[in-house]
Amino acid sequence: MTPDDHAPVLPDAVGAALAPCLGEPGQPPRGIYVDATCGGGGHASVVFARSRPERALLLDRDPQALAQARARLAATPAPCPVELIHARFSELAQVLRARDLERVSCVLADVGVSSFQLDDAGRGFSFRADAPLDMRMDPGAGSSAAELLARLGEDELARVLRTYGEEPHARRIARAIVASRPRTTAQLANLVAHSVPARVRHGRIHPATRTFQALRILVNDELGELDALLEQAPRALAPGGRLAIISFHSLEDRR
Repeated sequence: MTPDDHAPVLPDAVGAALAPCLGEPGQPPRGIYVDATCGGGGHASVVFARSRPERALLLDRDPQALAQARARLAATPAPCPVELIHARFSELAQVLRARDLERVSCVLADVGVSSFQLDDAGRGFSFRADAPLDMRMDPGAGSSAAELLARLGEDELARVLRTYGEEPHARRIARAIVASRPRTTAQLANLVAHSVPARVRHGRIHPATRTFQALRILVNDELGELDALLEQAPRALAPGGRLAIISFHSLEDRR
């Protein structure tokens, strides 16, 4: 699947929110655009089509996402110099400092898992296909989900499922995980399905949905990274600058 196969999730909202901080098409370039989760470059392409920044920094912690963004830019060049940077939210201030940038015009972040990551069955984000339980957005950093499940105790696992997945059957699922220590997505999904009541097993959503969300958030420290972004980004904005964040569930929204 190519980057162009994925449409950005909120193109009109992103364009409307960020374009006022940047130069207009046909006018001299103005402002610095930072995309903290460039993914396949979809939102960046919207910004480039509707505005004229003088410079753009596209960040992502996922090397595969950066490769997809690079391919999109090769096919449709940006109207300004673009730098692709392998970095996490918590490294935003460090990234700007390394480039002697005190202030930028706008920062965009599309938080959570991306469709690229979900669609790649081998990365272990989804139970739609069997694969090793990895779930790392950066495959070269930190412990995989399987490694964490191999060493966490029942109490800690129950806390993770309850806190990050808002899972009402956290204790039962945690007990089953500790008893069998699953290492693949299918093993975990089946284990969860057999740990919850029948009414949950046959409900609208797969019974393992909350468990997979909780483990993914834990593996990638997603809420800690978001907290770091919320602390650093406002300090990095020039007067009149804008921070735009796209979130998908209540744990992110509350922040």
